[in-house]
Amino acid sequence: MPTPAELALSHTDLKPEELGHLQRLLGSWSVLADLSFSDLLLLVPVRVDVAGPDDTLRESAQKDPELVVLGQMRPNNRPTLVDQDLVGQTVNESQWTLVAKCLHSGEIVRGSIHHPILGEQVPVENIPVRFEGRIIGALLRVSLAPLKGPTSMYERTYLDVFERLADMVAQSAFPFPDEDVGTEEAPRVGDGVVVVDADGRVEFASPNALNAFHRMGIYTQPEGRRFADLDIEESAVEWALATGRPVVEEVERRPDVIVLVHCIPLLSHGVVTGAMILLRDVTDVRRLDRLLLSKDAAIREVHHRVKNNLQTISSLLSLQARRVGDRAARVALHEAERRVRSIALVHEILSRDPSDQVPFAEIVAPLVQMAEDSVVSSRPVEISVHGDLGDVTADVATPLAVTVAELLQNAVEHAFGPEVAGNEDGSAGLDEAADAAGSAPVGHVDLTLSSDETALRVEVRDDGVGLPEGFDIEHTESLGLSIVRDLVVSQLEGTISMTGLPASDGGGTRVAISVPVRGPR
Repeated sequence: MPTPAELALSHTDLKPEELGHLQRLLGSWSVLADLSFSDLLLLVPVRVDVAGPDDTLRESAQKDPELVVLGQMRPNNRPTLVDQDLVGQTVNESQWTLVAKCLHSGEIVRGSIHHPILGEQVPVENIPVRFEGRIIGALLRVSLAPLKGPTSMYERTYLDVFERLADMVAQSAFPFPDEDVGTEEAPRVGDGVVVVDADGRVEFASPNALNAFHRMGIYTQPEGRRFADLDIEESAVEWALATGRPVVEEVERRPDVIVLVHCIPLLSHGVVTGAMILLRDVTDVRRLDRLLLSKDAAIREVHHRVKNNLQTISSLLSLQARRVGDRAARVALHEAERRVRSIALVHEILSRDPSDQVPFAEIVAPLVQMAEDSVVSSRPVEISVHGDLGDVTADVATPLAVTVAELLQNAVEHAFGPEVAGNEDGSAGLDEAADAAGSAPVGHVDLTLSSDETALRVEVRDDGVGLPEGFDIEHTESLGLSIVRDLVVSQLEGTISMTGLPASDGGGTRVAISVPVRGPR
C-alpha cells in the first residue's frame, strides 16, 4: 500500500509544503471523523501529465480531470459507511460532481449521494482544503442519514465543533502549522471532550470528560466555570486561547492520577472563539512507563555489575601473571585476561543501553586497541578496519567479540616473524622490540566487516608469513584458534575458513567467518 507521500509524488503536482499541510491533516483528522460521526476521504486533483501517455488521453483528462484518494478515516463512535479501502484509487470529476464543485469554487458544498449498499441517499459534505490561498484538496464527509427526532446535547455539540473546525480547514487555519502528528496515546474524542468559550469558561463536558474529572477528585459541575475554579491547572487552556495554537500538557491532580490535556483552539477568520479540550486518563500508561524505566535501570545495573566483576577477574589474572615464573604460564594467563576483557566490553555497552541490540562498531575500536597494545613481534603492525556490522544482538555480540579479539591477537603475534623475548612480568622487551622495529617493514592486518539480511561476515587478512604446510583449522592444536572455531561453529552456528594466500596475492593469511542472522535485526 503506497503512502500518501508516494501517491502525491506519483499522481499530483503538490509542492513539499502543501504535502506537509495535508500530512498534518491526515495526522489529526481522527478528531474530525469522531466529531462528525462520519467517514472522511481526502481527495486531490491528479496532474494532467499522468492521466495518459498520448495526446488523445491527455486531452480527455483535461476535459474530465481525475481525483486521487490520498487518505481515508473511519469514526470510532459510529459504524462505517465506506467499508472498502479507497486509498490510491482515482475517479473522474464527472463521477464526483460535488467534490469537483467544492474544488473549483473553494466553498463548502453539501448534498447527498446514492449509497450502493444502503440503496438510499446519504448526506455528504465537501470541505475545501486551503493552504496559503490555494485549494489543494477536498475533504469529503460521508455521514448517516439524519436522525429522526431531536439529537442529544452531546451530538449537537460535537457537530457544532466539527463545523467550526471544518470552517478552519477551509480557511487554512487547521491543521495548525506547528502541531506534531498525533501519537497512539494522543486523546481522541471518545476519551473525553470539554468545550470552553473565548474566556475559558466550560460550555460543555462529555460524560467521559466528567469521569476524568471524577478520577481527579472533582465532583463540581463544570459548566460555567473555568478550570481554575475547579482547582485544575489551566495554563494550557490560557495559552491556547491567548496564542491560537494547540497545547498538550499532562495534569497530575493527585500522585496516582495523570490526565493528558490536549487544547485545540477554535478560530473564526483568525479570531479565537473558544477551544475544544480532549482529556485522556494516562495514569496506567505512565505507571507502565515507570515500570519499564525501573526494569531498564535494573538491567543496566546488572550489566554494569557483570562488567565490574569481569574487570576484577581481568585484574586478578594480570596480577597473577606477574607472579608466575614460568613464561608459558604467564602467556596463558595474559591470554585469559584478554578474553575476559573482550567479554567485559560487551557488558560495558549494554550497561549504557538496556536494549538487546549492540552497536558492534563500539566494540571493534577497543578490540583493535588491545591487539595493537600487545604487539611483540619484530615488525611494527598496523591494523585497519573496513565496514561495519551495524547493530547485533547481545547473544551474538559476546562470542563474536571474543572471536575478533582472538583473530587479531593471532595475527599480530604469529604473522610477522618470531616474538621478541619478554621481561619477567610478561611484557615485551621494549628496547629490543624498538631496535628490531626500526629496520623491519610494517606489517598490515585488515579487518573487514559486512552484513546483509542473511548473514554477518568478518574477514581478517594479514600480509605476514602465511600458514605452515598442511595447516587445517579443524585439527589445530592452538588454544586460541580452537576457541574461535568452537565459538563460530557451535555457538554462532556459522562457518569459518583459514587459508594461506599466494605471493602473487600479497601473501599472508585470510580468515573468513560467516554468521547467519537470527530473527529480525
